[in-house]
Amino acid sequence: MSLLEADNITKIFEEEDSHKPLTVLDGASVAIEKGSIVAVVGASGSGKSTLLHILGGLDRPDQGTVSWNGRSLYALDRKELAGFRNKKLGFVFQFHHLLPEFTALENIMMPGLIAGGPQQETKQKAEALLHDFGILERAAHRPSQLSGGEQQWVARARALLNEPDLILGDEPTGNLDERDTDILLELLFRQRQERELSMLLITHEKNIAGRSDLIYELSRGKLHPL
Repeated sequence: MSLLEADNITKIFEEEDSHKPLTVLDGASVAIEKGSIVAVVGASGSGKSTLLHILGGLDRPDQGTVSWNGRSLYALDRKELAGFRNKKLGFVFQFHHLLPEFTALENIMMPGLIAGGPQQETKQKAEALLHDFGILERAAHRPSQLSGGEQQWVARARALLNEPDLILGDEPTGNLDERDTDILLELLFRQRQERELSMLLITHEKNIAGRSDLIYELSRGKLHPL
């Protein structure tokens, strides 16, 4: 059984300046096995981010189903769905979405505290991630005091804090230089080996796609294996 499976996903948007609806996804299907890495490539505007939002339960399709371990995400109520996202998924977006009033350490701790984890244990895990990413000395700084790259590291560490089963990444190495890209990929692939972390990564990076188990191209609303 697949960890996450999307079947026949269709998403249509009504455009303000057009009488014709825009079909972004048109019967897209994908299955993610435990411990696998799936890359999705495609032209800008092809619907990759929309697909990721639907897979993560942040949006609903107009048609089709998304299941986790065989159970439909749409069988969950709002509270259950929020808990599922918090504990099972780690999101890495192009934009960091850090909370400006909290420090880097507190931002990383947030998912663990929301999940009800012990504060001291959560703090230790957050500090370990800051160390892995090489920015432990910036733990007490707020986002406005961090560089753009440092803010991105904090956001990526936050996604890993609860040791999710699946990472959903929207250009996870976007705006990172070659060295920092290698650091991030090394950490992600190490977690894959250690605890069978699964990943679905939207990317334009050849070195990510080339190391993935499966590569799909999203074109004309459908996912085509490459």
